[in-house]
Amino acid sequence: MINFLDISYLKTGTERQRKAYQVLTERAILENLAQYNPILTGTIPINIDIENSDLDIICSAQDDKKFENDLTYHFKHERGFNITKNKKFNALKANFFIDDFEIEIFGQNIPTKQQNAYRHMLIEHKILQEQGEDFRMQIIELKKQGHKTEPAFTRLLNLQGDPYEALLRMQI
Repeated sequence: MINFLDISYLKTGTERQRKAYQVLTERAILENLAQYNPILTGTIPINIDIENSDLDIICSAQDDKKFENDLTYHFKHERGFNITKNKKFNALKANFFIDDFEIEIFGQNIPTKQQNAYRHMLIEHKILQEQGEDFRMQIIELKKQGHKTEPAFTRLLNLQGDPYEALLRMQI
């Protein structure tokens, strides 16, 4: 199993993973967020990304105002920098672009290892390991057709109900 808490696995991955590693390290993005226990999640770490997939970074942020101030301080000069509040998840989200990547930083008052984005990624990675390359390519094809990641998985696995909850029920 890959240690997703340490992005060094990206150094020997696909070309896009290597580029992600370069952007994240050269720009010290995770270092700037260290106090929030950041974890890179989403499709790039598990190699099911498509051309416009972003770098998703989750953070554990107990103080919204401090988190917002820190995001602004570190990233306000990046192209397209924007911060929004996500009331559904009681979270702050910052988006911006560096090189060929959109970067999304998501902060909730929940430890990062307990956040759904991380839990989903671990479950999806395990499924990809079990199902093999053909399954991975089918997920990518569904994503290219506009499907979000979790609905693509639940569709191929014939899981019923809310796709995000259905994956969590497959707890690893």
